Parts: sequence; structure tokens; C-alpha cells
Amino acid sequence: MKYQKKNGVNHMQDSTSFTQLREELITRYFTLSEKAKEIEKELKELKKAFNSYFDETVGKHEKGESVVGDYKIQRIIRSSEGYHNEKMVQRLEELNLVDCIQITKQPDQQKIEAAITLGLLGQADIEDCIVKKTTNAITVKKI
Repeated sequence: MKYQKKNGVNHMQDSTSFTQLREELITRYFTLSEKAKEIEKELKELKKAFNSYFDETVGKHEKGESVVGDYKIQRIIRSSEGYHNEKMVQRLEELNLVDCIQITKQPDQQKIEAAITLGLLGQADIEDCIVKKTTNAITVKKI
């Protein structure tokens, strides 16, 4: 596996499969993972500083922009609205607007497992209803 430098960054040149892991690849992964954590931490601190600057200069939750040297920094405010589910349902019921309430049917996992344990439901009865998901995760720790 060779690395090719593009824009000052090393990139793997060949992505063919291989049957053994080389320590240099694991070391590289570990090093990059540690750097990513450091970078994320520093970015979080910088964003906090920038937000403090805008809070003081334009006010909290206000958009703003500033030009410093060759850079323009902007703070964009995004907002979203939703309903407090329980409170809204209660209010709609009080106002006799039950047509505005959605009934959601969902399987109750605990009751299904209990029904299987009691023999009321067989695994074969529900086999085609089971969704299995798998994800891969890589962790590297220095020992």
C-alpha cells in the first residue's frame, strides 16, 4: 500500500484487498485518529470563542459577520420548531380536536419477548418481520 501526496495530505494510492495488516497502517490510523480528536476539541473551543464574540457584538442568538484580514466569518442562526408531544396531545384532546392526533402502532419488544417465552408466539411466526442491521467499527488503542 503506497501513499500519494495530494494537497499536502497523504492518500492511499492502491485500495486493493490484502490479507495481512501491517503495523505502519495501524500506526497511521492510530495517529490520525488521535489528531482528529485534538482537532475536534480545538474546533469546539474556537467555535465557542467565535460565538462569545458574536454574543457580545451583535447579541445572543443574532446573526452576524465580521471581516478579519483575508477572512470573513459569519454566524448563521438556525431555528426549528416542534411540538411537545404530550402537552400538545392533551391540549388537542381538551379542545375536542382528536382528529389532529396521530395514533402510531408499534411493536412492543418486551411483550413480544414475553409472548415467545410463554410459547404464545413462535420464532418462525415472526422471522420475516425481524430487521437485522450490522455496522463495522474500528478501534485502535496504543498498548
